[in-house]
Amino acid sequence: MKKQKPMERGAGVLLPVTSLPSPYGIGTFGQAAYDFVDFLVQAGQRWWQVLPLGPTSYGDSPYQSFSAFAGNPYLIDLDVLREQGLLATEELEQADCGQNPIDVDYAALYEKRFAVLRRAFARSKHQKTVEYLLFCGENAEWLEEYALYMSLKTEFDGREWLAWPEELRLREPEALRACRERNTAEMDFWKFCQFEFFRQWFRLKDYANGKGIEIIGDIPIYVALDSADVWSQGEQFQLDERRRPTLVAGVPPDLFSETGQLWGNPLYDWEFMERDGFSWWKRRMRFSARLYDVIRIDHFVGIAHYYSIPAEETTALSGWWNPGPGRPLIEAIAEVMGDKRVIAENLGVVIPEVDRLLKISGYPGMKLMQFAFDGDETNSNLPFHFDRNMVVYGGTHDNETLVGFFAHQKRKRMRFAREYLNVRTSREVPAALIRAGYASVANTVIFQMQDLLGLDNSARINTPSTLGQNWRWRLAPGQVPPELAENLCRMMKLYARHSTE
Repeated sequence: MKKQKPMERGAGVLLPVTSLPSPYGIGTFGQAAYDFVDFLVQAGQRWWQVLPLGPTSYGDSPYQSFSAFAGNPYLIDLDVLREQGLLATEELEQADCGQNPIDVDYAALYEKRFAVLRRAFARSKHQKTVEYLLFCGENAEWLEEYALYMSLKTEFDGREWLAWPEELRLREPEALRACRERNTAEMDFWKFCQFEFFRQWFRLKDYANGKGIEIIGDIPIYVALDSADVWSQGEQFQLDERRRPTLVAGVPPDLFSETGQLWGNPLYDWEFMERDGFSWWKRRMRFSARLYDVIRIDHFVGIAHYYSIPAEETTALSGWWNPGPGRPLIEAIAEVMGDKRVIAENLGVVIPEVDRLLKISGYPGMKLMQFAFDGDETNSNLPFHFDRNMVVYGGTHDNETLVGFFAHQKRKRMRFAREYLNVRTSREVPAALIRAGYASVANTVIFQMQDLLGLDNSARINTPSTLGQNWRWRLAPGQVPPELAENLCRMMKLYARHSTE
């Protein structure tokens, strides 16, 4: 197996597309996204890291999506549809989804956004265009099933597929044929949403790449139970004869939860997948390699070993570890990646098998500087332990902001952080940590936009094991001061991370 080449020395910013400013309640692929790319260029950055772009389900998490392939219709920019003549200005005014410019109101989006998209669909003449026909042909392996799945969710008031009539839950051929016939127009709507999503996304990606900015995408290792993937390809997962999960995913107790994290995703049937040549994973990774320049696999540890929890449990306490697919899956992924690269999210309790997989694949692992300063010089998150083939973060979407985290740490930890970073006051620690990351030997350093702005925990993206207030934070219009790009660019040049060098 050919080893992946290390990433070039550089830096990037983690900012979800949903967190961009926009007048319609959530960040989109509109003008603010292009402005952000321009900011990255001015700041001497090389990468823009985004969170998963799939359609979100219960809890609004991008890591629990209705499809491992489809895009989130919320990210379709309405101003672009207006420019195409598909929406009128007064209809955009009806798309208002909340008056708070720094918060995403998902309930309002669910109620209003699809009605606006349906108006655009009704006026669109896309169906006979060469571009649309090519899109449908290139994405046939997932698009038809996704469109059918979404049309059925619409028919059954959004209920998960396990609550559908038995003949549809079990995918009896005659029932599926009848559904396709009666839902043709509804399926066409969901195909239209995907067509517009990917047309806008690839236009944005081409703009970024043309400016020297590469996109780091993020894919969760597991897929949601309520998804087109599990419904249409149940043989790939650990389901019983009634197509219900027997075991589900999660992790044991950790820093985030005393009872562990019960994610609830169905587990893969790795034995079946290996016999099948990992065909589903190859399709997924090949598709993701089109969407992104670099792919971060979330919970990469699950490839080495994975945690099984009985489906009927309410916590993750009663689970156990099993060996994962390991090297055979890594080799299958390598077959379809071309020159695109992978980042392995190897956080948590790392076993020797994870290190072995990183070594044979060449994938860089991750370090979190936020957790470096516990006073233990063996802490691998301290910069003097870094090596070149590594991706260093201040914190990720699951963590507090740097300002929020260091605001409540104990005196011993803060004293060590001040001494290590050579600053006099605790208030200086977050900015000094960012500089230390840039100064380190690690080729790749990524900081959240909130941390570059010095924001507190009111700007936190996600608190694991909680529901209701996650994935909502947004940049306010004009919140990024011009001097930030200048200061970052100066540091990029100082530490040989400037994207043009």
